[in-house]
Amino acid sequence: LVVNGFINVVITTIERRFGLRSTQTGLVASGYDIASFLCLVPVSYFGGRLGASKPRWIGWGVAVMGLGAFVFALPHFLVGQYRATNSDQNVCTLATALVTNGTGASVEALTELVGCNHDTVSPLANGGQGPTSDSENLSWNVWFFFTAQLLLGAGASPLYTLGVTYIDENVSKKMSSVYLGIYYTMAVVGPAAGYVIGGQLLLFYTDMFVVDATTLGLTPHSKVWVGAWWIGFVFMAAFCLLLAVPILAYPPALPGSEKLQKVSEAHRGGDDGDGERSQETFTKIKQIPRALLALLRNPTFFFLNLAGASEGLVISGFAVFLPKLIENQFSVTAVWSALLMGIITVPAGGGGTFLGGYLVKKLHLSCSGIIKFCLFATIFAALFTVCFFLSCPNLTFAGVTAPYFPHENLDTPYARSTEPRDLYYLPKNLDNACNDRCACSRRNYEPICGADGIMYYSPCHAGCSEEINLENAKVYRDCTCINATFHGEQSALYGGGSYDAVNTMCQSRCDHLWIFVMLCFLVMFFTFLATMPALSATLRCVHDDQRSFALGIQWIKVRVLGTIPAPMIFGRLIDETCILWQESSCDDHGACLVYDNAFMSKYMLLLALIGKACSILFFFGAWFYYIPPKTITNGDTATHQKQAADTTTSQQKVPPNGHINPAGVEKY
Repeated sequence: LVVNGFINVVITTIERRFGLRSTQTGLVASGYDIASFLCLVPVSYFGGRLGASKPRWIGWGVAVMGLGAFVFALPHFLVGQYRATNSDQNVCTLATALVTNGTGASVEALTELVGCNHDTVSPLANGGQGPTSDSENLSWNVWFFFTAQLLLGAGASPLYTLGVTYIDENVSKKMSSVYLGIYYTMAVVGPAAGYVIGGQLLLFYTDMFVVDATTLGLTPHSKVWVGAWWIGFVFMAAFCLLLAVPILAYPPALPGSEKLQKVSEAHRGGDDGDGERSQETFTKIKQIPRALLALLRNPTFFFLNLAGASEGLVISGFAVFLPKLIENQFSVTAVWSALLMGIITVPAGGGGTFLGGYLVKKLHLSCSGIIKFCLFATIFAALFTVCFFLSCPNLTFAGVTAPYFPHENLDTPYARSTEPRDLYYLPKNLDNACNDRCACSRRNYEPICGADGIMYYSPCHAGCSEEINLENAKVYRDCTCINATFHGEQSALYGGGSYDAVNTMCQSRCDHLWIFVMLCFLVMFFTFLATMPALSATLRCVHDDQRSFALGIQWIKVRVLGTIPAPMIFGRLIDETCILWQESSCDDHGACLVYDNAFMSKYMLLLALIGKACSILFFFGAWFYYIPPKTITNGDTATHQKQAADTTTSQQKVPPNGHINPAGVEKY
């Protein structure tokens, strides 16, 4: 709910609020997995030893997660109020004073005269409360977010190792996949609920208790809107601390668990070539290298780890930045983007996870059959990544994606062009003859939509000389940069007056959104359909006394090769598609203001295809190298069945599907 829900929803919001790049927020997202990587070995090893209380480890972990959620919300209370616009009207009035004095200088030119170490107006950096020095740049808050993620990752590390084995040890083998399916389904439903709840919280202004957003003329549709991103973290901090208490009260083992020993399906290889294995347990620190070597010599376990890493890279990267992709590609608000993610995550992620676990039980799949199931599910998921071919053209943005007055310059190569090559080669010039006397500052980013359907950097850059405050909106008149043919066409939406522009985003005419959502649903469904079976295969291909340790080692590989670098890779590539940066200080960039939609879509498609291709290759390797344990031949079937029914030993070798097959033919 917190890590993969709230945090992913508010990524674009905290970028806007604190002037962060996607590379920086990618680092924040990776902090969770970095902490998990550092904690997994000690937690899974010591928490998995004989006599250790797994619920106690899990309970204290939940308490640490509560502390992490509180730290994540701290920056809201440590910085001043946020205001999306300057206290003065950001219209074309400054030029009058400058021209009267005979200077004709721009704000940028004056800034160069006084030097970079003097105060500059940076409304996105300090909430528009007046001048701020460069030393007060709010990007330093990234380290609070990163620290919070470290705490969240450390606290969650027992959940996916000790929590899994605790369930597996306390239920029958037949029901294990079902219970684990429910467990992992909740791990998907939680983030989905986080998307929906977090998105709805963004409808409220971040400083709603002290500032009335309507007096500022702001709505969630405004490009500079910042919602109440922090409320969910405060609530979850308290909830986690309360939840830790009953978890700490659970016993180390539930009543009757000693009767539920499992029959081993461990991969036969290495020292187990004869199908037998000594009953030694790895309970001492000095035996960790031997335990690790035994796992590394298991090729099925090795390839399942690599498949998990490649899947983790894709899932983690898109979980963080898919809402941002939807928001920018289809010109929708952060609230609507979060709601869409919640809508598709619940049935696709939750349904796929539960169905995968159910099918393993229903079809009585062997370890080999489970791996083949994962292989085919991943192939289907790869086919539907074609959704990233869908790309909407950028909104026409004066001076960025198109020149000023594009309707009057239709013979120019860049008029209203949104082709990728044009966006990169088009000179980025926000100044034009229509606003050359306005002395507009790039530090006052307040985008507006003109009646001509074109976005402008600010009312000043649109040459607007009059601002009118309406309920939940600001409208503008006498805009010299807006084609006179369209003057007054915004009137129908805002009170019937004659207005040239409004402080909201222009509407996109792209109709690919629902096709994209449907294909994303299928990608997510088949991806999560394989997660529960892949976990079952991992538990079955190793020996019983190594399951906790094996899961810890697997999650380390998944973290190091997949989920840790994924957000940073995705964030870096998304930053590469930026075509207009916020100016936070001299020679420095803040958050990205405008992305190239076409290149963003291509980069995401490339990452998805590479990740899925690797997963297919690794699942095939796991299936190809799997060697089932030998079937017992020195005893009759009745004796074997009695031994299995009594579950008096977990080391008897049986057919790989875990069931007696009198015909001697294994089911796949």
